[in-house]
Parts: sequence; C-alpha cells; structure tokens
Amino acid sequence: MSFDALPVEGLRRTLLVAATFLVAAPAALSGQTQIFHEEGYLTPPAEIAAVVEAPRHENVTLTNLAPGGQAFLNTLGRGMPPLEDFARPSVRLGGLALDPVASRSQGLTTGGSVGIEFIDPDNGSVTTVDLPAGVRVTGTSWSPDGSQLAFTANYETESHIYVADVSSGQATRLTSTPLLATRVSSASWSGTGEHIFAVVQPQDYGTAPPLPVAPTTPMIRVTSEDENRLRTYPSLLADPHEKDQLEYYTTGQLVRISVADGSMEPIGEPAMFESVGVSPLGDFLRVRTTQRPFSYIVPVSQFGDVEEIWDLDGQSVLEIASRDVRKGVQGGGNNDDDEPARRSLTWRPDGQGLSYLQRDPEAEGNNNSRPDRVMQWLPPFGDDDHEVVFEASFEIRSVQYSEDMEWIFITRRQGGTDRMYAVRLDDPETRYTIWEWERSEFHENPGSLMTRSNDLGRSVVRFATDGSHVYLSGTQYFEDPMEEAPRPFVDRVEIQSGETERIWQSAEDMFERVTAIFDDDIEEVMLLRENRTTVPDSWRFNRVSGDLRQMTENVDFSPEITNARRERVMVPRHDGVEIKVDVTLPHDWDGQTPLPAMFWHYPREYGSAQAYENTLRTYNKNSFPSVGTRSMEILTLMGYAVVQPDHPTIGDSNRINDNYLIDLRSNHLAVIDELSERGWIDRRRLGLGGHSYGGFGTINAMVHTPYFRAGIAGAPNSNRQLTPIGFQSERRTLWEARETYGNMSPFMFADQLTGALLIYHGEDDQNVGTFPDNSWRLIHALNGLGKTAALYMYPFEGHGQVTRETILDMWTRWVAWLDHYVKNADPSEPVAPVAPMADQDVEDGEGAR
Repeated sequence: MSFDALPVEGLRRTLLVAATFLVAAPAALSGQTQIFHEEGYLTPPAEIAAVVEAPRHENVTLTNLAPGGQAFLNTLGRGMPPLEDFARPSVRLGGLALDPVASRSQGLTTGGSVGIEFIDPDNGSVTTVDLPAGVRVTGTSWSPDGSQLAFTANYETESHIYVADVSSGQATRLTSTPLLATRVSSASWSGTGEHIFAVVQPQDYGTAPPLPVAPTTPMIRVTSEDENRLRTYPSLLADPHEKDQLEYYTTGQLVRISVADGSMEPIGEPAMFESVGVSPLGDFLRVRTTQRPFSYIVPVSQFGDVEEIWDLDGQSVLEIASRDVRKGVQGGGNNDDDEPARRSLTWRPDGQGLSYLQRDPEAEGNNNSRPDRVMQWLPPFGDDDHEVVFEASFEIRSVQYSEDMEWIFITRRQGGTDRMYAVRLDDPETRYTIWEWERSEFHENPGSLMTRSNDLGRSVVRFATDGSHVYLSGTQYFEDPMEEAPRPFVDRVEIQSGETERIWQSAEDMFERVTAIFDDDIEEVMLLRENRTTVPDSWRFNRVSGDLRQMTENVDFSPEITNARRERVMVPRHDGVEIKVDVTLPHDWDGQTPLPAMFWHYPREYGSAQAYENTLRTYNKNSFPSVGTRSMEILTLMGYAVVQPDHPTIGDSNRINDNYLIDLRSNHLAVIDELSERGWIDRRRLGLGGHSYGGFGTINAMVHTPYFRAGIAGAPNSNRQLTPIGFQSERRTLWEARETYGNMSPFMFADQLTGALLIYHGEDDQNVGTFPDNSWRLIHALNGLGKTAALYMYPFEGHGQVTRETILDMWTRWVAWLDHYVKNADPSEPVAPVAPMADQDVEDGEGAR
C-alpha cells in the first residue's frame, strides 16, 4: 500500500507553516512585532529553547518490576516527536484516528519508545534489548513469570509482536502476519506463558474500499423522536464509504501464537474486535466486537457491540452483554427482567471460571436485607454451572482473593461508613474487620489492600509469609497541608485481631512512595524520593537494616526554575471564599520591583465552597517542581512572575454557570489586588492565558474585565451556541439557559475586547466542543472590529500540541507577544494594533482562508 494511493484528509493540509491571521493596522513595524507575521516555524530565545528541548526523557524511575523480580523495565523515550511523524497519511473514522498504511492506530505511529532496557534491581546493571532498526515500541507486557517481555514493534508500514528474553536482551519476532492494531494494539499472555494472543490482518485483507469517483448519495441526517442529548463529537462517519472503511480497518483475525516456535492458530472468524481478554489458563477468551448498524451521530465508542466468552475454536459459549448504538438514550444489556444483574464480572485469579457479584432482586416492602453473593461461574458457563462462594445480608461493593483462594476480602458501604472484611471460606459465618472508615473523616483514610501477581499473572492479595497478616498502603494527609506534607505509608494488619502496625512511612521532609516490593514481608522496597529541591530518584530501602541505596542519578535540567521563589497564598474574594494561588518569581528577582506577570488558569465548577476547599487537602509541599515543555514557569527566565490561581465557579449544582461571570471578575480582582499589595506584580502589566477551558476563560476575561493587556488563548471555544446541548459540567441546553449560554459566549462580546489576544489552535483538534472553527470565526470577527489579535493554526496538531516544531514556535510567538504588549509596553498607553508587513498583501489579512 503506497502513500500516493491514499486520498486521505491529511494530504490536503499544508506541511510547512502554521496558518497565521493577524489583525492589521498602519503603524511602524518593530523587530519584535515582525515575529507576529513571520511564516515558518520559529525558535525562541536560547534560554527558553534549552529548557524546552532538555533531554528530561533520559531520566529513569524504577517502577515496573518483573513479576519474578528479575529486572525493572525502562523504555527509552525520544523527547518531543517531529512534525513529520504527524504529517503521515491518516484517516479519521467515527472518532478513531488511524494510520491506513500500517493498519494501526495513529498513536502507534506518532508515539512509542525507541528502546528497551532491563535494569537489575540489585546492582543497577543494564541489559539493552536488541531492537530492529527504526522501530517504535508500544504495548509492553511481562510474561507471568517475568522471564520474558512481549511488545509491539511498529515498523514504517506494519506492526509485529516480539518477545524479549530478560536475561540476554535477545528479541524474537513472533508474528508472521502483520497486526491489525487499529483497536486491539498489544498482545495478551496466557497464564502459563506458553502462548500469546493478538489480532492480525485477516487472510483476505486486500486493500481499503476505494473512494467513489463521484458521491453515491447526498449526506442525510434525520432526527428521531428521542431527545438525543449528544455532545458535539468530531470526525463522525459521514457516508456509506466511510462505514465501509471503518469495517475494513477494524476487522481482524484473532490468533493464538506459540511463544516457543511462533506457530499461529486462528481463533474463529474475522470480526471487528474492540477488546480481547485471556483467561488465566488461556483456555477461554472474553471478547467484545463492534456490530452493525453504524451511526452518523455518535462516535465508534458508542456503536452497538456484543461481549462474549469464546472457546479456542472461536465458538461463543456465553453472551455476557449486547448493546445497541448509544444515541444519548440509556439502555442495552442482555439480562432478562427477572434475572438479577451480574456485577464485577471478571476471571478468577486461579483460572477456575468467572467471579461475579449478584444480589437478590428487590422484593416489595423488603429491600434493605436482600442477600448478596460472591459467585463462581464454571466452564462451560451454562445455567447450571454457577456456585455460591459467599453470601452476605448486605450489598458487597467489591471482592478480592488470596492466592490460595481460601480467603476473600469484601467491602461494604453502610451510610457514611465503609468497611473491609476478611472471610475464610471454610468458616463463612465469621468476618474479620480489616478496616472501618467514616468517609467524612478524610484524614483517617486507612488505605488500600496491597496485592501482587500470582503464578498465572493475576492480581491476588499480598499475605505476609506467616499467613496471618495483610498490608494496606495509602497516604496520610494532615489538617494544614501548608505545614505538613502528605506522607505515604504501609500498614501491616493482623487479620483475626485487626491490629494494625505502621511498618513504613515517608519522611516528613521528603516525599517518598513505594514503587516496587521485593518480598512478601515487605522488608525491601524500591522508593521514589523527592522534595522541593531534590529531583525524583529511585532508592532501594531495607526497612530492617535501614540501608538506603541510590539506584538512579536523575538530572534537574532547569535549576534556574527549580530555584525560583515559589509562594502559595490563600486569597479571599468578596464573598469570603478563599482561593489558592501559586506564584513563581524569577530566581534572580531583586524582591523590590513589581514584576510583569503572566496569569495561567483553568476554571472549574463546584456545587459549594466546601467542595472547592476539599480539593486543597492533598497539596504536597514536598513535590519537586517538575518542568515540562509547556510549563508556564519557563517565563520566569524572561523576567515574568507566573501566577497560577485556582478559578472556582461556585453555585447550585444545576445552575453553577449562572455565576460564571460574577466569579470570573471576583477571582481575578481578588488575586490582582492581593499580589499587587504584596509588591510582587505590576498590576498595569498583566497577561492572562489558558488552554482549552482556560483559553475560553481567557477570552471571557478580556471582553468582560479591563485587567489584562494581553491574552494567550489555547484551543478555545468562544461561542457556547456551538455547544447547545451542554458543556463541561453544564447539563442544561441552550434553550433551557439562554441567558447563561449567551453571557458565557465571548464571541458575542468581541467588540469589548480590551487588550491584545493571541489565539493558538491545533488544526486537528478532536476535543468535544473546541472545533478549530471557533478560532477561525473569532479572528474573522476581531478583524472586522479592528481589534488587536493574532491566530496561529498548527497543522497536524490535536487539542494538545506536542511536536518539536510546534512547541518551539509557540514559545517564540508567546514571548514576543507578551514582551511587546506587557513587559516592554508603556502602561499609560492603550494597546496598539499589530503593524502590517510592508511586503505582504494584507487586504484580506495574512493567511486568511
């Protein structure tokens, strides 16, 4: 299959430059403003480029330990991906993004690792897996005994399953037929480790349905009598041809592959597989397949499907569930009205069939004491193959098993109290309380039961070697997180008495968490340790001897930002609600001169002030201030204070957004007043920005308040009338809340823009509600109104921009925009329009469509 033969959407777009639209007005053009117009991908100042391009992907954390403890897995990243990877041909079908050349998900083409290492947990020695040249690695999974690692190797035009030997690093290709990795993109092990299951291209795969020379039908959409309250989904199927394409690209052959010799056995007929789960013994499969008819109004994830248990001949021995297309009306399932629902249906960890929960149906007048049961469903999963494992007079919320299957651990919720009980199955009348927790007592959370893998690779409860203790792990939070940082812990619990002993807890001045355990008595563990000035590193700790040994030596690639002055303050607004504000000040600031500031925010909705305050309880003052490619703290290198305030909108649950504009103004004014009074920021030189809903909030603030000289709005919605059936937590429709939708639509107030607005957007944005049309229409309106604005539309980027070229270009334009309109501007002068390029025709605006 060749690139040239594919009339896909990706080929229609420009590959070289970001689309740019600038509002123009006659004025002198400075060197700084020339950047606003310059075509091509630009590079920011050296100090910013160095931080953005730092090889932080080379840092290592030891978290993924083989089941047998032989080695840690370390996959090698490559940093920011190049734009050319995203420019490869792609098709979007019903919300799926596919690489049609390699018959896989587009994410396998654009992402993945470039190498695999096995790191010895004792001495840190490294064994490098010998990979084929040029492949990208995805879908890694340990064999049940940890001696081998399966992974997907993504070549330029196809994907294959490999297995690597942990001791030698030698990798062997198992698949002779390429994978069909459009939905099921990785391999699954049998519990014995003898076989791997995967979905490959069917024998008669052929070529994709050709695009008709001429359309065969007009586009037809007809409403139904149902009120289909659907979101504004992107990339829905458009016509019969796309339906045929979808079926072609998602129909694969399920196979069982021998790890010993690579022999491959087909299982059943080709189908549109959504997921494949292998039983612990590898004798049955739990499969979900998409079913026609398809829909034009919902994405593939909401198409009809069937979930079944298959045997190794591909015969369905049990239908678990059958669902029709979900068109905004709840329904589906295959249970008879008289049969109580099966809950938490999963493979038993011992391989003996399925485990599930089932409660007696409600009886009129007696619904509080209905028995609930832990059930076992044995092969061949017939009506007479059910057995009761345990029965309780209350609803069981969850169940976990011991490795020997002699104990179960169940949870119960009674009012505001949660409990966990241990039950020995040969004495089901006796329950032992592992923990009891009043959920209102947030700081008393007992933690979660610790587990490990059994010989079949399934999760079971971890017991101490004495057989009488189990473990809980959690994090202890404190009443004043500004004074006391969270402290992860491990408790050992004696089952029959419930006595608890804290055997390990993180230090007060260091945030430590257990990432691997080497023995069932938890005497040796791997810790990840960090604090405000210490980059996270892995340390091996023996809690008996106290020996602590450093295993990695990671690097802080931006010490100037790590060493910046950081402040967290609580700021009261007019209604008494205190909002949290994080402020980062340049490391070389003199502490005297108020700074130009960049506010970066993301609004969130809460049903009460208490609900917002509850989010502050998990603050970790010992967290290392990690810096990513788009961290706003990078602006401190250019002399800005970076302000990251919470931005709560608080109101009655069904009418929260009625308070949106009130709280928007109140939040901003309270923060500006407080930080200005402290002498940290110059309130006359402020910028505001945010991404997605933060971009939406940025535009709203710039049309409804006078506080900001410049704004940077990323991937925003600007007109809530384009999301008429709801958005974020808003569940009312436009017609149920006309005034609120209108007030929250900055597009309708574009004539009130007070400042210079930079908009950036990915041309391939697939997020619900933030179609790029929002930005095209807004820049068109601002141009017509003579406002100061620019739009940078980035080819092949989605809702979050990721490629190296795009990230560097964005920083270049952001810094130039902020320097010109905020830092270097005369605060006494109004924001000036952008000057036009002398050698370009600006009659219709540069880059206008």
